[in-house]
Order: sequence, then structure tokens, then C-alpha cells
Amino acid sequence: MPVTTPVTEEPARSGAAPHLNRRELLTFFAAAPVVGLASRAEVAQAAQGGPGSGVPAPLRRFIGEYMRAMNAPGLTLALAASHGTVATAAYGYANLASKEPVTTAHRFEIGSITKSFAALVVLQLQDEGKLDVQHPIVHFLPWLPIETEFGEITIHHLLTHTSGMPEDPPIVPVEPRRRVRQAYEPGKRFHYSNWAFDVIGHLIEKVDGRPWPVAVKSRIFDPLGMNDTAGEISSAQRTRIANSYMPLHDDRPYPRHGELAVRGILTMTDAAGSIASTPADMARYIQMILNRGVGPSGRIVSERAFALFSTPHTDAPAFGPKASYGYGIAIDQLDGHKRLRHTGGMVSFMSAIQIDLDAGVGAFASINAQQGYRPNPVAEYAVRLLRGDAHVAAPVADAADLVNDPASYIGVYRSGSGRTLEVKAQGNRLVLLSEGTTIPLQRSDDDQFIALHPRFALYPVSFGRAAPAPDATPDSPAPPVIELSYGSDWYAHSRFSGAREVPDSPGLAPYVGYYYSENPWVGSARIVQRRGQLWMNGTTALEPIGEHLFRPADEPMSPVTLEFFALLDGAAQGMYLDGNPLRRVVIAET
Repeated sequence: MPVTTPVTEEPARSGAAPHLNRRELLTFFAAAPVVGLASRAEVAQAAQGGPGSGVPAPLRRFIGEYMRAMNAPGLTLALAASHGTVATAAYGYANLASKEPVTTAHRFEIGSITKSFAALVVLQLQDEGKLDVQHPIVHFLPWLPIETEFGEITIHHLLTHTSGMPEDPPIVPVEPRRRVRQAYEPGKRFHYSNWAFDVIGHLIEKVDGRPWPVAVKSRIFDPLGMNDTAGEISSAQRTRIANSYMPLHDDRPYPRHGELAVRGILTMTDAAGSIASTPADMARYIQMILNRGVGPSGRIVSERAFALFSTPHTDAPAFGPKASYGYGIAIDQLDGHKRLRHTGGMVSFMSAIQIDLDAGVGAFASINAQQGYRPNPVAEYAVRLLRGDAHVAAPVADAADLVNDPASYIGVYRSGSGRTLEVKAQGNRLVLLSEGTTIPLQRSDDDQFIALHPRFALYPVSFGRAAPAPDATPDSPAPPVIELSYGSDWYAHSRFSGAREVPDSPGLAPYVGYYYSENPWVGSARIVQRRGQLWMNGTTALEPIGEHLFRPADEPMSPVTLEFFALLDGAAQGMYLDGNPLRRVVIAET
């Protein structure tokens, strides 16, 4: 698999003024070694653009390890400081078949980092007196097909993901009778919503009088000199955007070194994630944020507007236990410094931006494949190196597979029919013993793992823990693991003390099946029944909230809903997931 060669690096010009003008491994990897430490002199030299300037050597070494471990075809990198671009770099391949290298001229799709651009455009419009972020959105877009029984939605609620609306429903429902519905009072809690920023794009078009891609070009790209950035992703842009990749199989978890397929043409024009950019242009964007809204020709937004942009308005647990959200950007602390950050996941690109406002440095990284992860370790390590910390060590490249408490997982798990699975630890990694075969477990999310064997290809292996003690705090040790599941199969650890036999519910049988959408943003879902409850993809428990209507059981106020329809001959023929239609199909499960 190509990784760190060829490499293109473009440091800031020596002696010149700074240039100111975008949803699982058939093999198992050992832990990557910790690479050497950066010297202060090396990092300072790179930051100043002097002889030998460029990407710090420890960062280059880590990127090589990271790309190999994470199966990244190519990667682009931007490093910036408040005074200008530090370096841009490109690694790996834009085309795996022809071995065409990635260059710094290739555009990569930055995904949801686009949301910060959209927020800044809204703040510009507020600076101009054309709107107020506290105004209800329906004052500007009265045609929005929404139900707001819990309260009016303001622009502020949209910018902070606190509208109470779902994550990914279409703005205009596929059926005229359907309307997007709130789940809770606006402003009360954070729930990430691409729908909200799609609406923001329509707001910008209404108030500015130009489509979102045109408005962002005129208002952000042009003043910052981002001349190699596009505000829309379309066939017309294809020659500048690097080839990109997605899992060959779209109906199962993707192991990181599974087969990849070339993505086809994609059109994306809404403000939730429509920007494609080069690393040099992203360095210019980072510099503007480090200068708190000031570009090469003056302010992009007012001081008051930038303060609104970078103020933590709401807790944002989706970005981490101590993270908050501003306007289109997450906010937290990195080593005691205020950090702005966001990630972006497209159908076939993954990106991360991290900006240390206190130290005046920032980094952007993007990978031309969608494999479920984001290159946050690259961006965060780059920021730490740019700060000049001589004692910062590189992270472990494949640390996602490490578990802090392997002893809590190990043991024999037994099904009601007497089948057994055994989990053992190999250092800080887990393996599964099944039918005489030792199978590595690759972590995919918290207590979910992908078992690297064809018998376990369709679902993650999920571990369940005992209920927390009544006096438990967020810092308390995690409760012990007591169960293991795979799809509809369930196994109990010897520590499990509840009922081991729970019959299936005949009333849930019509909903069980495989549901598919040709829309790559929607994908597919497997609905199984386990212990008398429906589960989506074997990992998300569902609870009924109406006729043929369900939502995630672990989030009582979730705006996400699953509605089954067309029950014919004892089986649902389709499902609306967040308002997006999927059809039930019957396929050979191999």
C-alpha cells in the first residue's frame, strides 16, 4: 500500500513576506514505535522559513507511520502561524492505479470544516445589518417544511447545533406530507445537524442574493487569496480534485486494510460540506483565524463577530467530554491553550483542522479516502510541534486499537444454545477465539470491535457493560463487561447475572431486514432483533415511540427516527431514516 512516497513539500519562502492571500482490516498491525522528539531549533527553523524549512522531521516520520497503519492512499498538510504559512506538503498517491502522486495543487474535499466558513459568512451579514443571529429562521425562509412544537429556531440555534432538529433529513422531504420535526426545546442541548447548515446555506442565498458557493467565494476566498478553492463539488471540479476512495463493500463495517474502490462523481453544493481546497489555501484560512478575523486586506469579520464565532456557546459532547461549540467550530483546551477545531467526513475524504489561538499556530490535514476515522492525530501533533515543545512525543499511529483495561474484556462468553466465544488480551489489544481460530479485534468505537475474519464480516462485535453504580462520577472506573453481541447473536460473560433467555417478540419481526439506499450519504442499515429488542446494525438499540416508529434507545430526546412503511406479507418494504427513504432488499449474506 503506498504511503509516504512520493512526497511534495513547499515551505514558506525563505526571506520573503508570508503568503497571506473543505461515514473498517484483513491484517493486524503491531503498535507503531514512538518516533524521536523534535528539537526546538528544528521547529523554530521550520516556522521561520529559514534554510531547511518545511515540515518538522518528527511530523514527517509520524505521517509515514500513520498512513501505513490507517491505510491512507494520500494526505495533504498545511501548517500555519499568525504571521503566515509555515509549510504545505503532500504525501502518497492521488491515483492508486497509475501511481500518480498527490501534489499540493490537488484539491481535497474538507467536509464539515465548511461549516466554519458558513458561520463567518452569516456573521458578515450580521455585521452589515442584514440579519441578526437571534432572529427566527422562518422570518427569512417561511417555506421551510418544519414542525417546531418545542419552540422557534433561531439562526443562533442552527449555528450551534442546538435547534432540536435531526442530523441528516432532506430540507424538502421526499413526500409532501412529511415535515422535519423537533425533538426538544431549542438551545437546551447539542445534537450535530447537517440539516441545520444546509438551511444556513439557503439563508445566505436569501439574504445575500447569491447562491452559497458564489457568496463564500466573494466573501471569504477572494479576500484571503484562496484562489485554488471551490465552494462546490461537481463534475466541473473533478480535474482538480484528487481521486478518492471508499470501501468496496457498502453493507458492512470496513476494516482499515480492506479493499477500496474509486469513488464516482459527486455533486455537493450545500453549506454543510461543499468546499474543496488546497493546503496552501487552508493555511491562509488558518492564518485569518489566528489573527482573529483579520485577512491580508483588512477584517473579514468584526471583532464582535469573531468573538461570537469563537465563544463556547454550548457543551458539545460529540467532540469530546470537555468540548464546546461556537459558530460552526468546536472549542476546547489543548495543554491549557484555547483550541478551535473541527473534522470533515465526505463520501471519500476525511479532514481535520486544529488551531491553537493562544500559541498562534494551526494545522490542517486531509486524506483522500473515507474509512471511518479523521486525521486528528496528525493535526494535533503538528500543532504541538509548531509550538516548539521539544519534549512532545509522537502519538502511536494505530492507537485506536489499544484498550486501557484489557482485563475487563477477557473471559468466556456463552450463548443460550451453548456456543462459546473467548476473548483474550495480547498486551493492550484483544483477540477473539472462535471455532479454534484466533481472530484479531480492531477497535471501531468505544466497546465495539471488528473481528478480522469472514465469519464476522457483517456486524461489529459489541461488548456491553454493567450499569454504573448510583454514586458513579465521570472519573469513576468503567463498569465491568458482562456481555458480547454480534448482530442478532448474544453471549453472556460469567459475571452476567440477569435473565439469559429472552425470547424474540413476534411484533418486531416485520421490521427485521436489510435496508438500502443508492444515496451514498444514507447508505444501508441492517435491522436485527436481539433479546426482544430491535437493533440497527447490531449496535444501536431502538425503542418504539409510535406506530412503526422508533428512535435510539440510549438517547431519549434524540431527533433521529426510523419509520417503517409498506408492511406487505408480514414484512416492511421500506424505512425512513431521518426522513431519507431506504428500501428493504433480500440478499445472500456472504
